[in-house]
Amino acid sequence: MNADYDVAIIGGGPVGAALALALRDSRLKVCVLEARPAGSASKDARALALSYGSRLVLSRLGVWDALREVSAIRTIHISQKQSFGRAVLKAEELNVPDLGYVLPYPVLQDALTAALQHSGVAPIYGASVTALTSDADHAAIGYRQDGVEHTLQTRIAVVADGGKLLVQQFPPKVRDYGQSALITHITCSAPRANTAFERFTPQGPLALLPFKEGYELVWTAPHQTAQDMLAWDDAKFLHELHQHFGDRVGEFLTVSRRSCFPLGLRRAPQQTPMQHVVLLGNAAQTLHPVAGQGFNMGLRDAWELSQEILDARPEELGTEKMLAAYRSDRRTDREAGIRFTDGLVRLFSNDLPLISAGRAAALTALDCLPFAKKFVAKRMMFGANG
Repeated sequence: MNADYDVAIIGGGPVGAALALALRDSRLKVCVLEARPAGSASKDARALALSYGSRLVLSRLGVWDALREVSAIRTIHISQKQSFGRAVLKAEELNVPDLGYVLPYPVLQDALTAALQHSGVAPIYGASVTALTSDADHAAIGYRQDGVEHTLQTRIAVVADGGKLLVQQFPPKVRDYGQSALITHITCSAPRANTAFERFTPQGPLALLPFKEGYELVWTAPHQTAQDMLAWDDAKFLHELHQHFGDRVGEFLTVSRRSCFPLGLRRAPQQTPMQHVVLLGNAAQTLHPVAGQGFNMGLRDAWELSQEILDARPEELGTEKMLAAYRSDRRTDREAGIRFTDGLVRLFSNDLPLISAGRAAALTALDCLPFAKKFVAKRMMFGANG
């Protein structure tokens, strides 16, 4: 049968938009269904940590040069509280210009949205998807727009909505870490240019990501502790932060508005029972923010799916054979990324003496072994398939 679209992408966030842009110069008929109205700005205040590998993908999409307010990470300092162990990764030692970048989520979203407006992709704004079904020939997407119900048929339905649509139909495996992440922007008296810090504490990791004149802070703590931290006045917050982090960047001077969200590992089934349907980004896996792997993995999902689609023969588009090949290509990177972030959280979020000593020794060994540094940095920048 003739479908309305070859590829219909549910969700116009960065991952869905990246996939659409990767397909824009093909002869395929592609649409993006986005719940936000046309022209509406993103309200997500988070900062994104992009890997160097993600920069290469965004450059291929023609988006990187349009980004503003981007701060480079050229050094990553890794340590644990009340321990001698530490490791330092440097871009110059790894023969890359940068290890990563920090920028506001809305900056990336707006650049991708602007690029879509000049592509051949059909955006359907204000479209709230209400149903997704499939049969042997196609997938059908039901959505509501301006109070009117619509249905479209597509050879491939890509779910890139963060996991909201199929969570009841195909419940993901969930691990609650018992932690929340508090995020805010801070300034300090002695910032280190282009240097990010990842500090492990018994209550969870703490990250300082260089941005503009200060740092984007991601501070993990047990749920109730994180809620209490939201209520601290600025002086108490900055004092407690110094107690946890130390004085590597001098005195903490100011803190901006704080927000908080719960953390966990959520992974959808590798293969859904639905034909002609594929999951991307947080719809496929949602990771702990430690080491900044989640969004970067989602962007690799989008790029590799686009290559699988572009390489497929017309009669294979959306078939189980094609989607199985994509899942097989992504399996190693996906599983390695999940194990890496999950292992870091489990290993470092405790203060058991023997484990603490082992962690310190491991960090020291990492700092002293160039091949180990290269292996870890490569995984962080390019994933397991890089």
